[in-house]
Amino acid sequence: MLEYEKQIWEQGFSLVAGIDEVGRGCLFGDVVAAAVILPKGFLLEGVDDSKKLSEKKRELLFDQIMSEALAVGVGIVDVDAIEALNIKQAARQAMKQAVEQLKIVPDYLLVDAEVVSVDIEQTAIIHGDALSQSIAAASIIAKVTRDRMCIEWDKQYPEYGLAVHKGYATKHHREMLLRYGPTALHRKLFIRKVMAQLELKESASQTEQLELDLI
Repeated sequence: MLEYEKQIWEQGFSLVAGIDEVGRGCLFGDVVAAAVILPKGFLLEGVDDSKKLSEKKRELLFDQIMSEALAVGVGIVDVDAIEALNIKQAARQAMKQAVEQLKIVPDYLLVDAEVVSVDIEQTAIIHGDALSQSIAAASIIAKVTRDRMCIEWDKQYPEYGLAVHKGYATKHHREMLLRYGPTALHRKLFIRKVMAQLELKESASQTEQLELDLI
């Protein structure tokens, strides 16, 4: 997990920031990014792609990262901006915000499969959250931050189960969308196709039931 960092350190850079985002594929809510600068040579035991870790492990690592990191920045882009920009550009904007929120200016960025629009040398790494400690740390900060937001959103919209699925297109979430319709925080462009598929499926189910009733 330190292979990329070591290559950068050997080139004379010391303040390496890992960048990642969470929420790109959700039907609901903001996209969140984080930037993390860990001390040169620091080894964070147990760090990995946030999606592979249990909630308890993420929370423990979140606290450790916040304690040990030289700097942490978080960027948040809301649903209105996602609709206006498209999700790819919104994720990039959140990443840029995260870098700008760092209290220390990094001299190199390691980014999970993206380009950040800042004047800092950087490398994009495919599946970077599973290959770079710095990116994995950013992934954990972004994931825990967004999950906590989902818990608050769940209080506002309890019928959708947001605290459980975190806004992703699970079966329950799709069924609740069909039953209640979208909220103000649902991504309208994302759910248009999902809703059309659900309505078609529901219509087919009703037709099938009617045919059975007539037999």
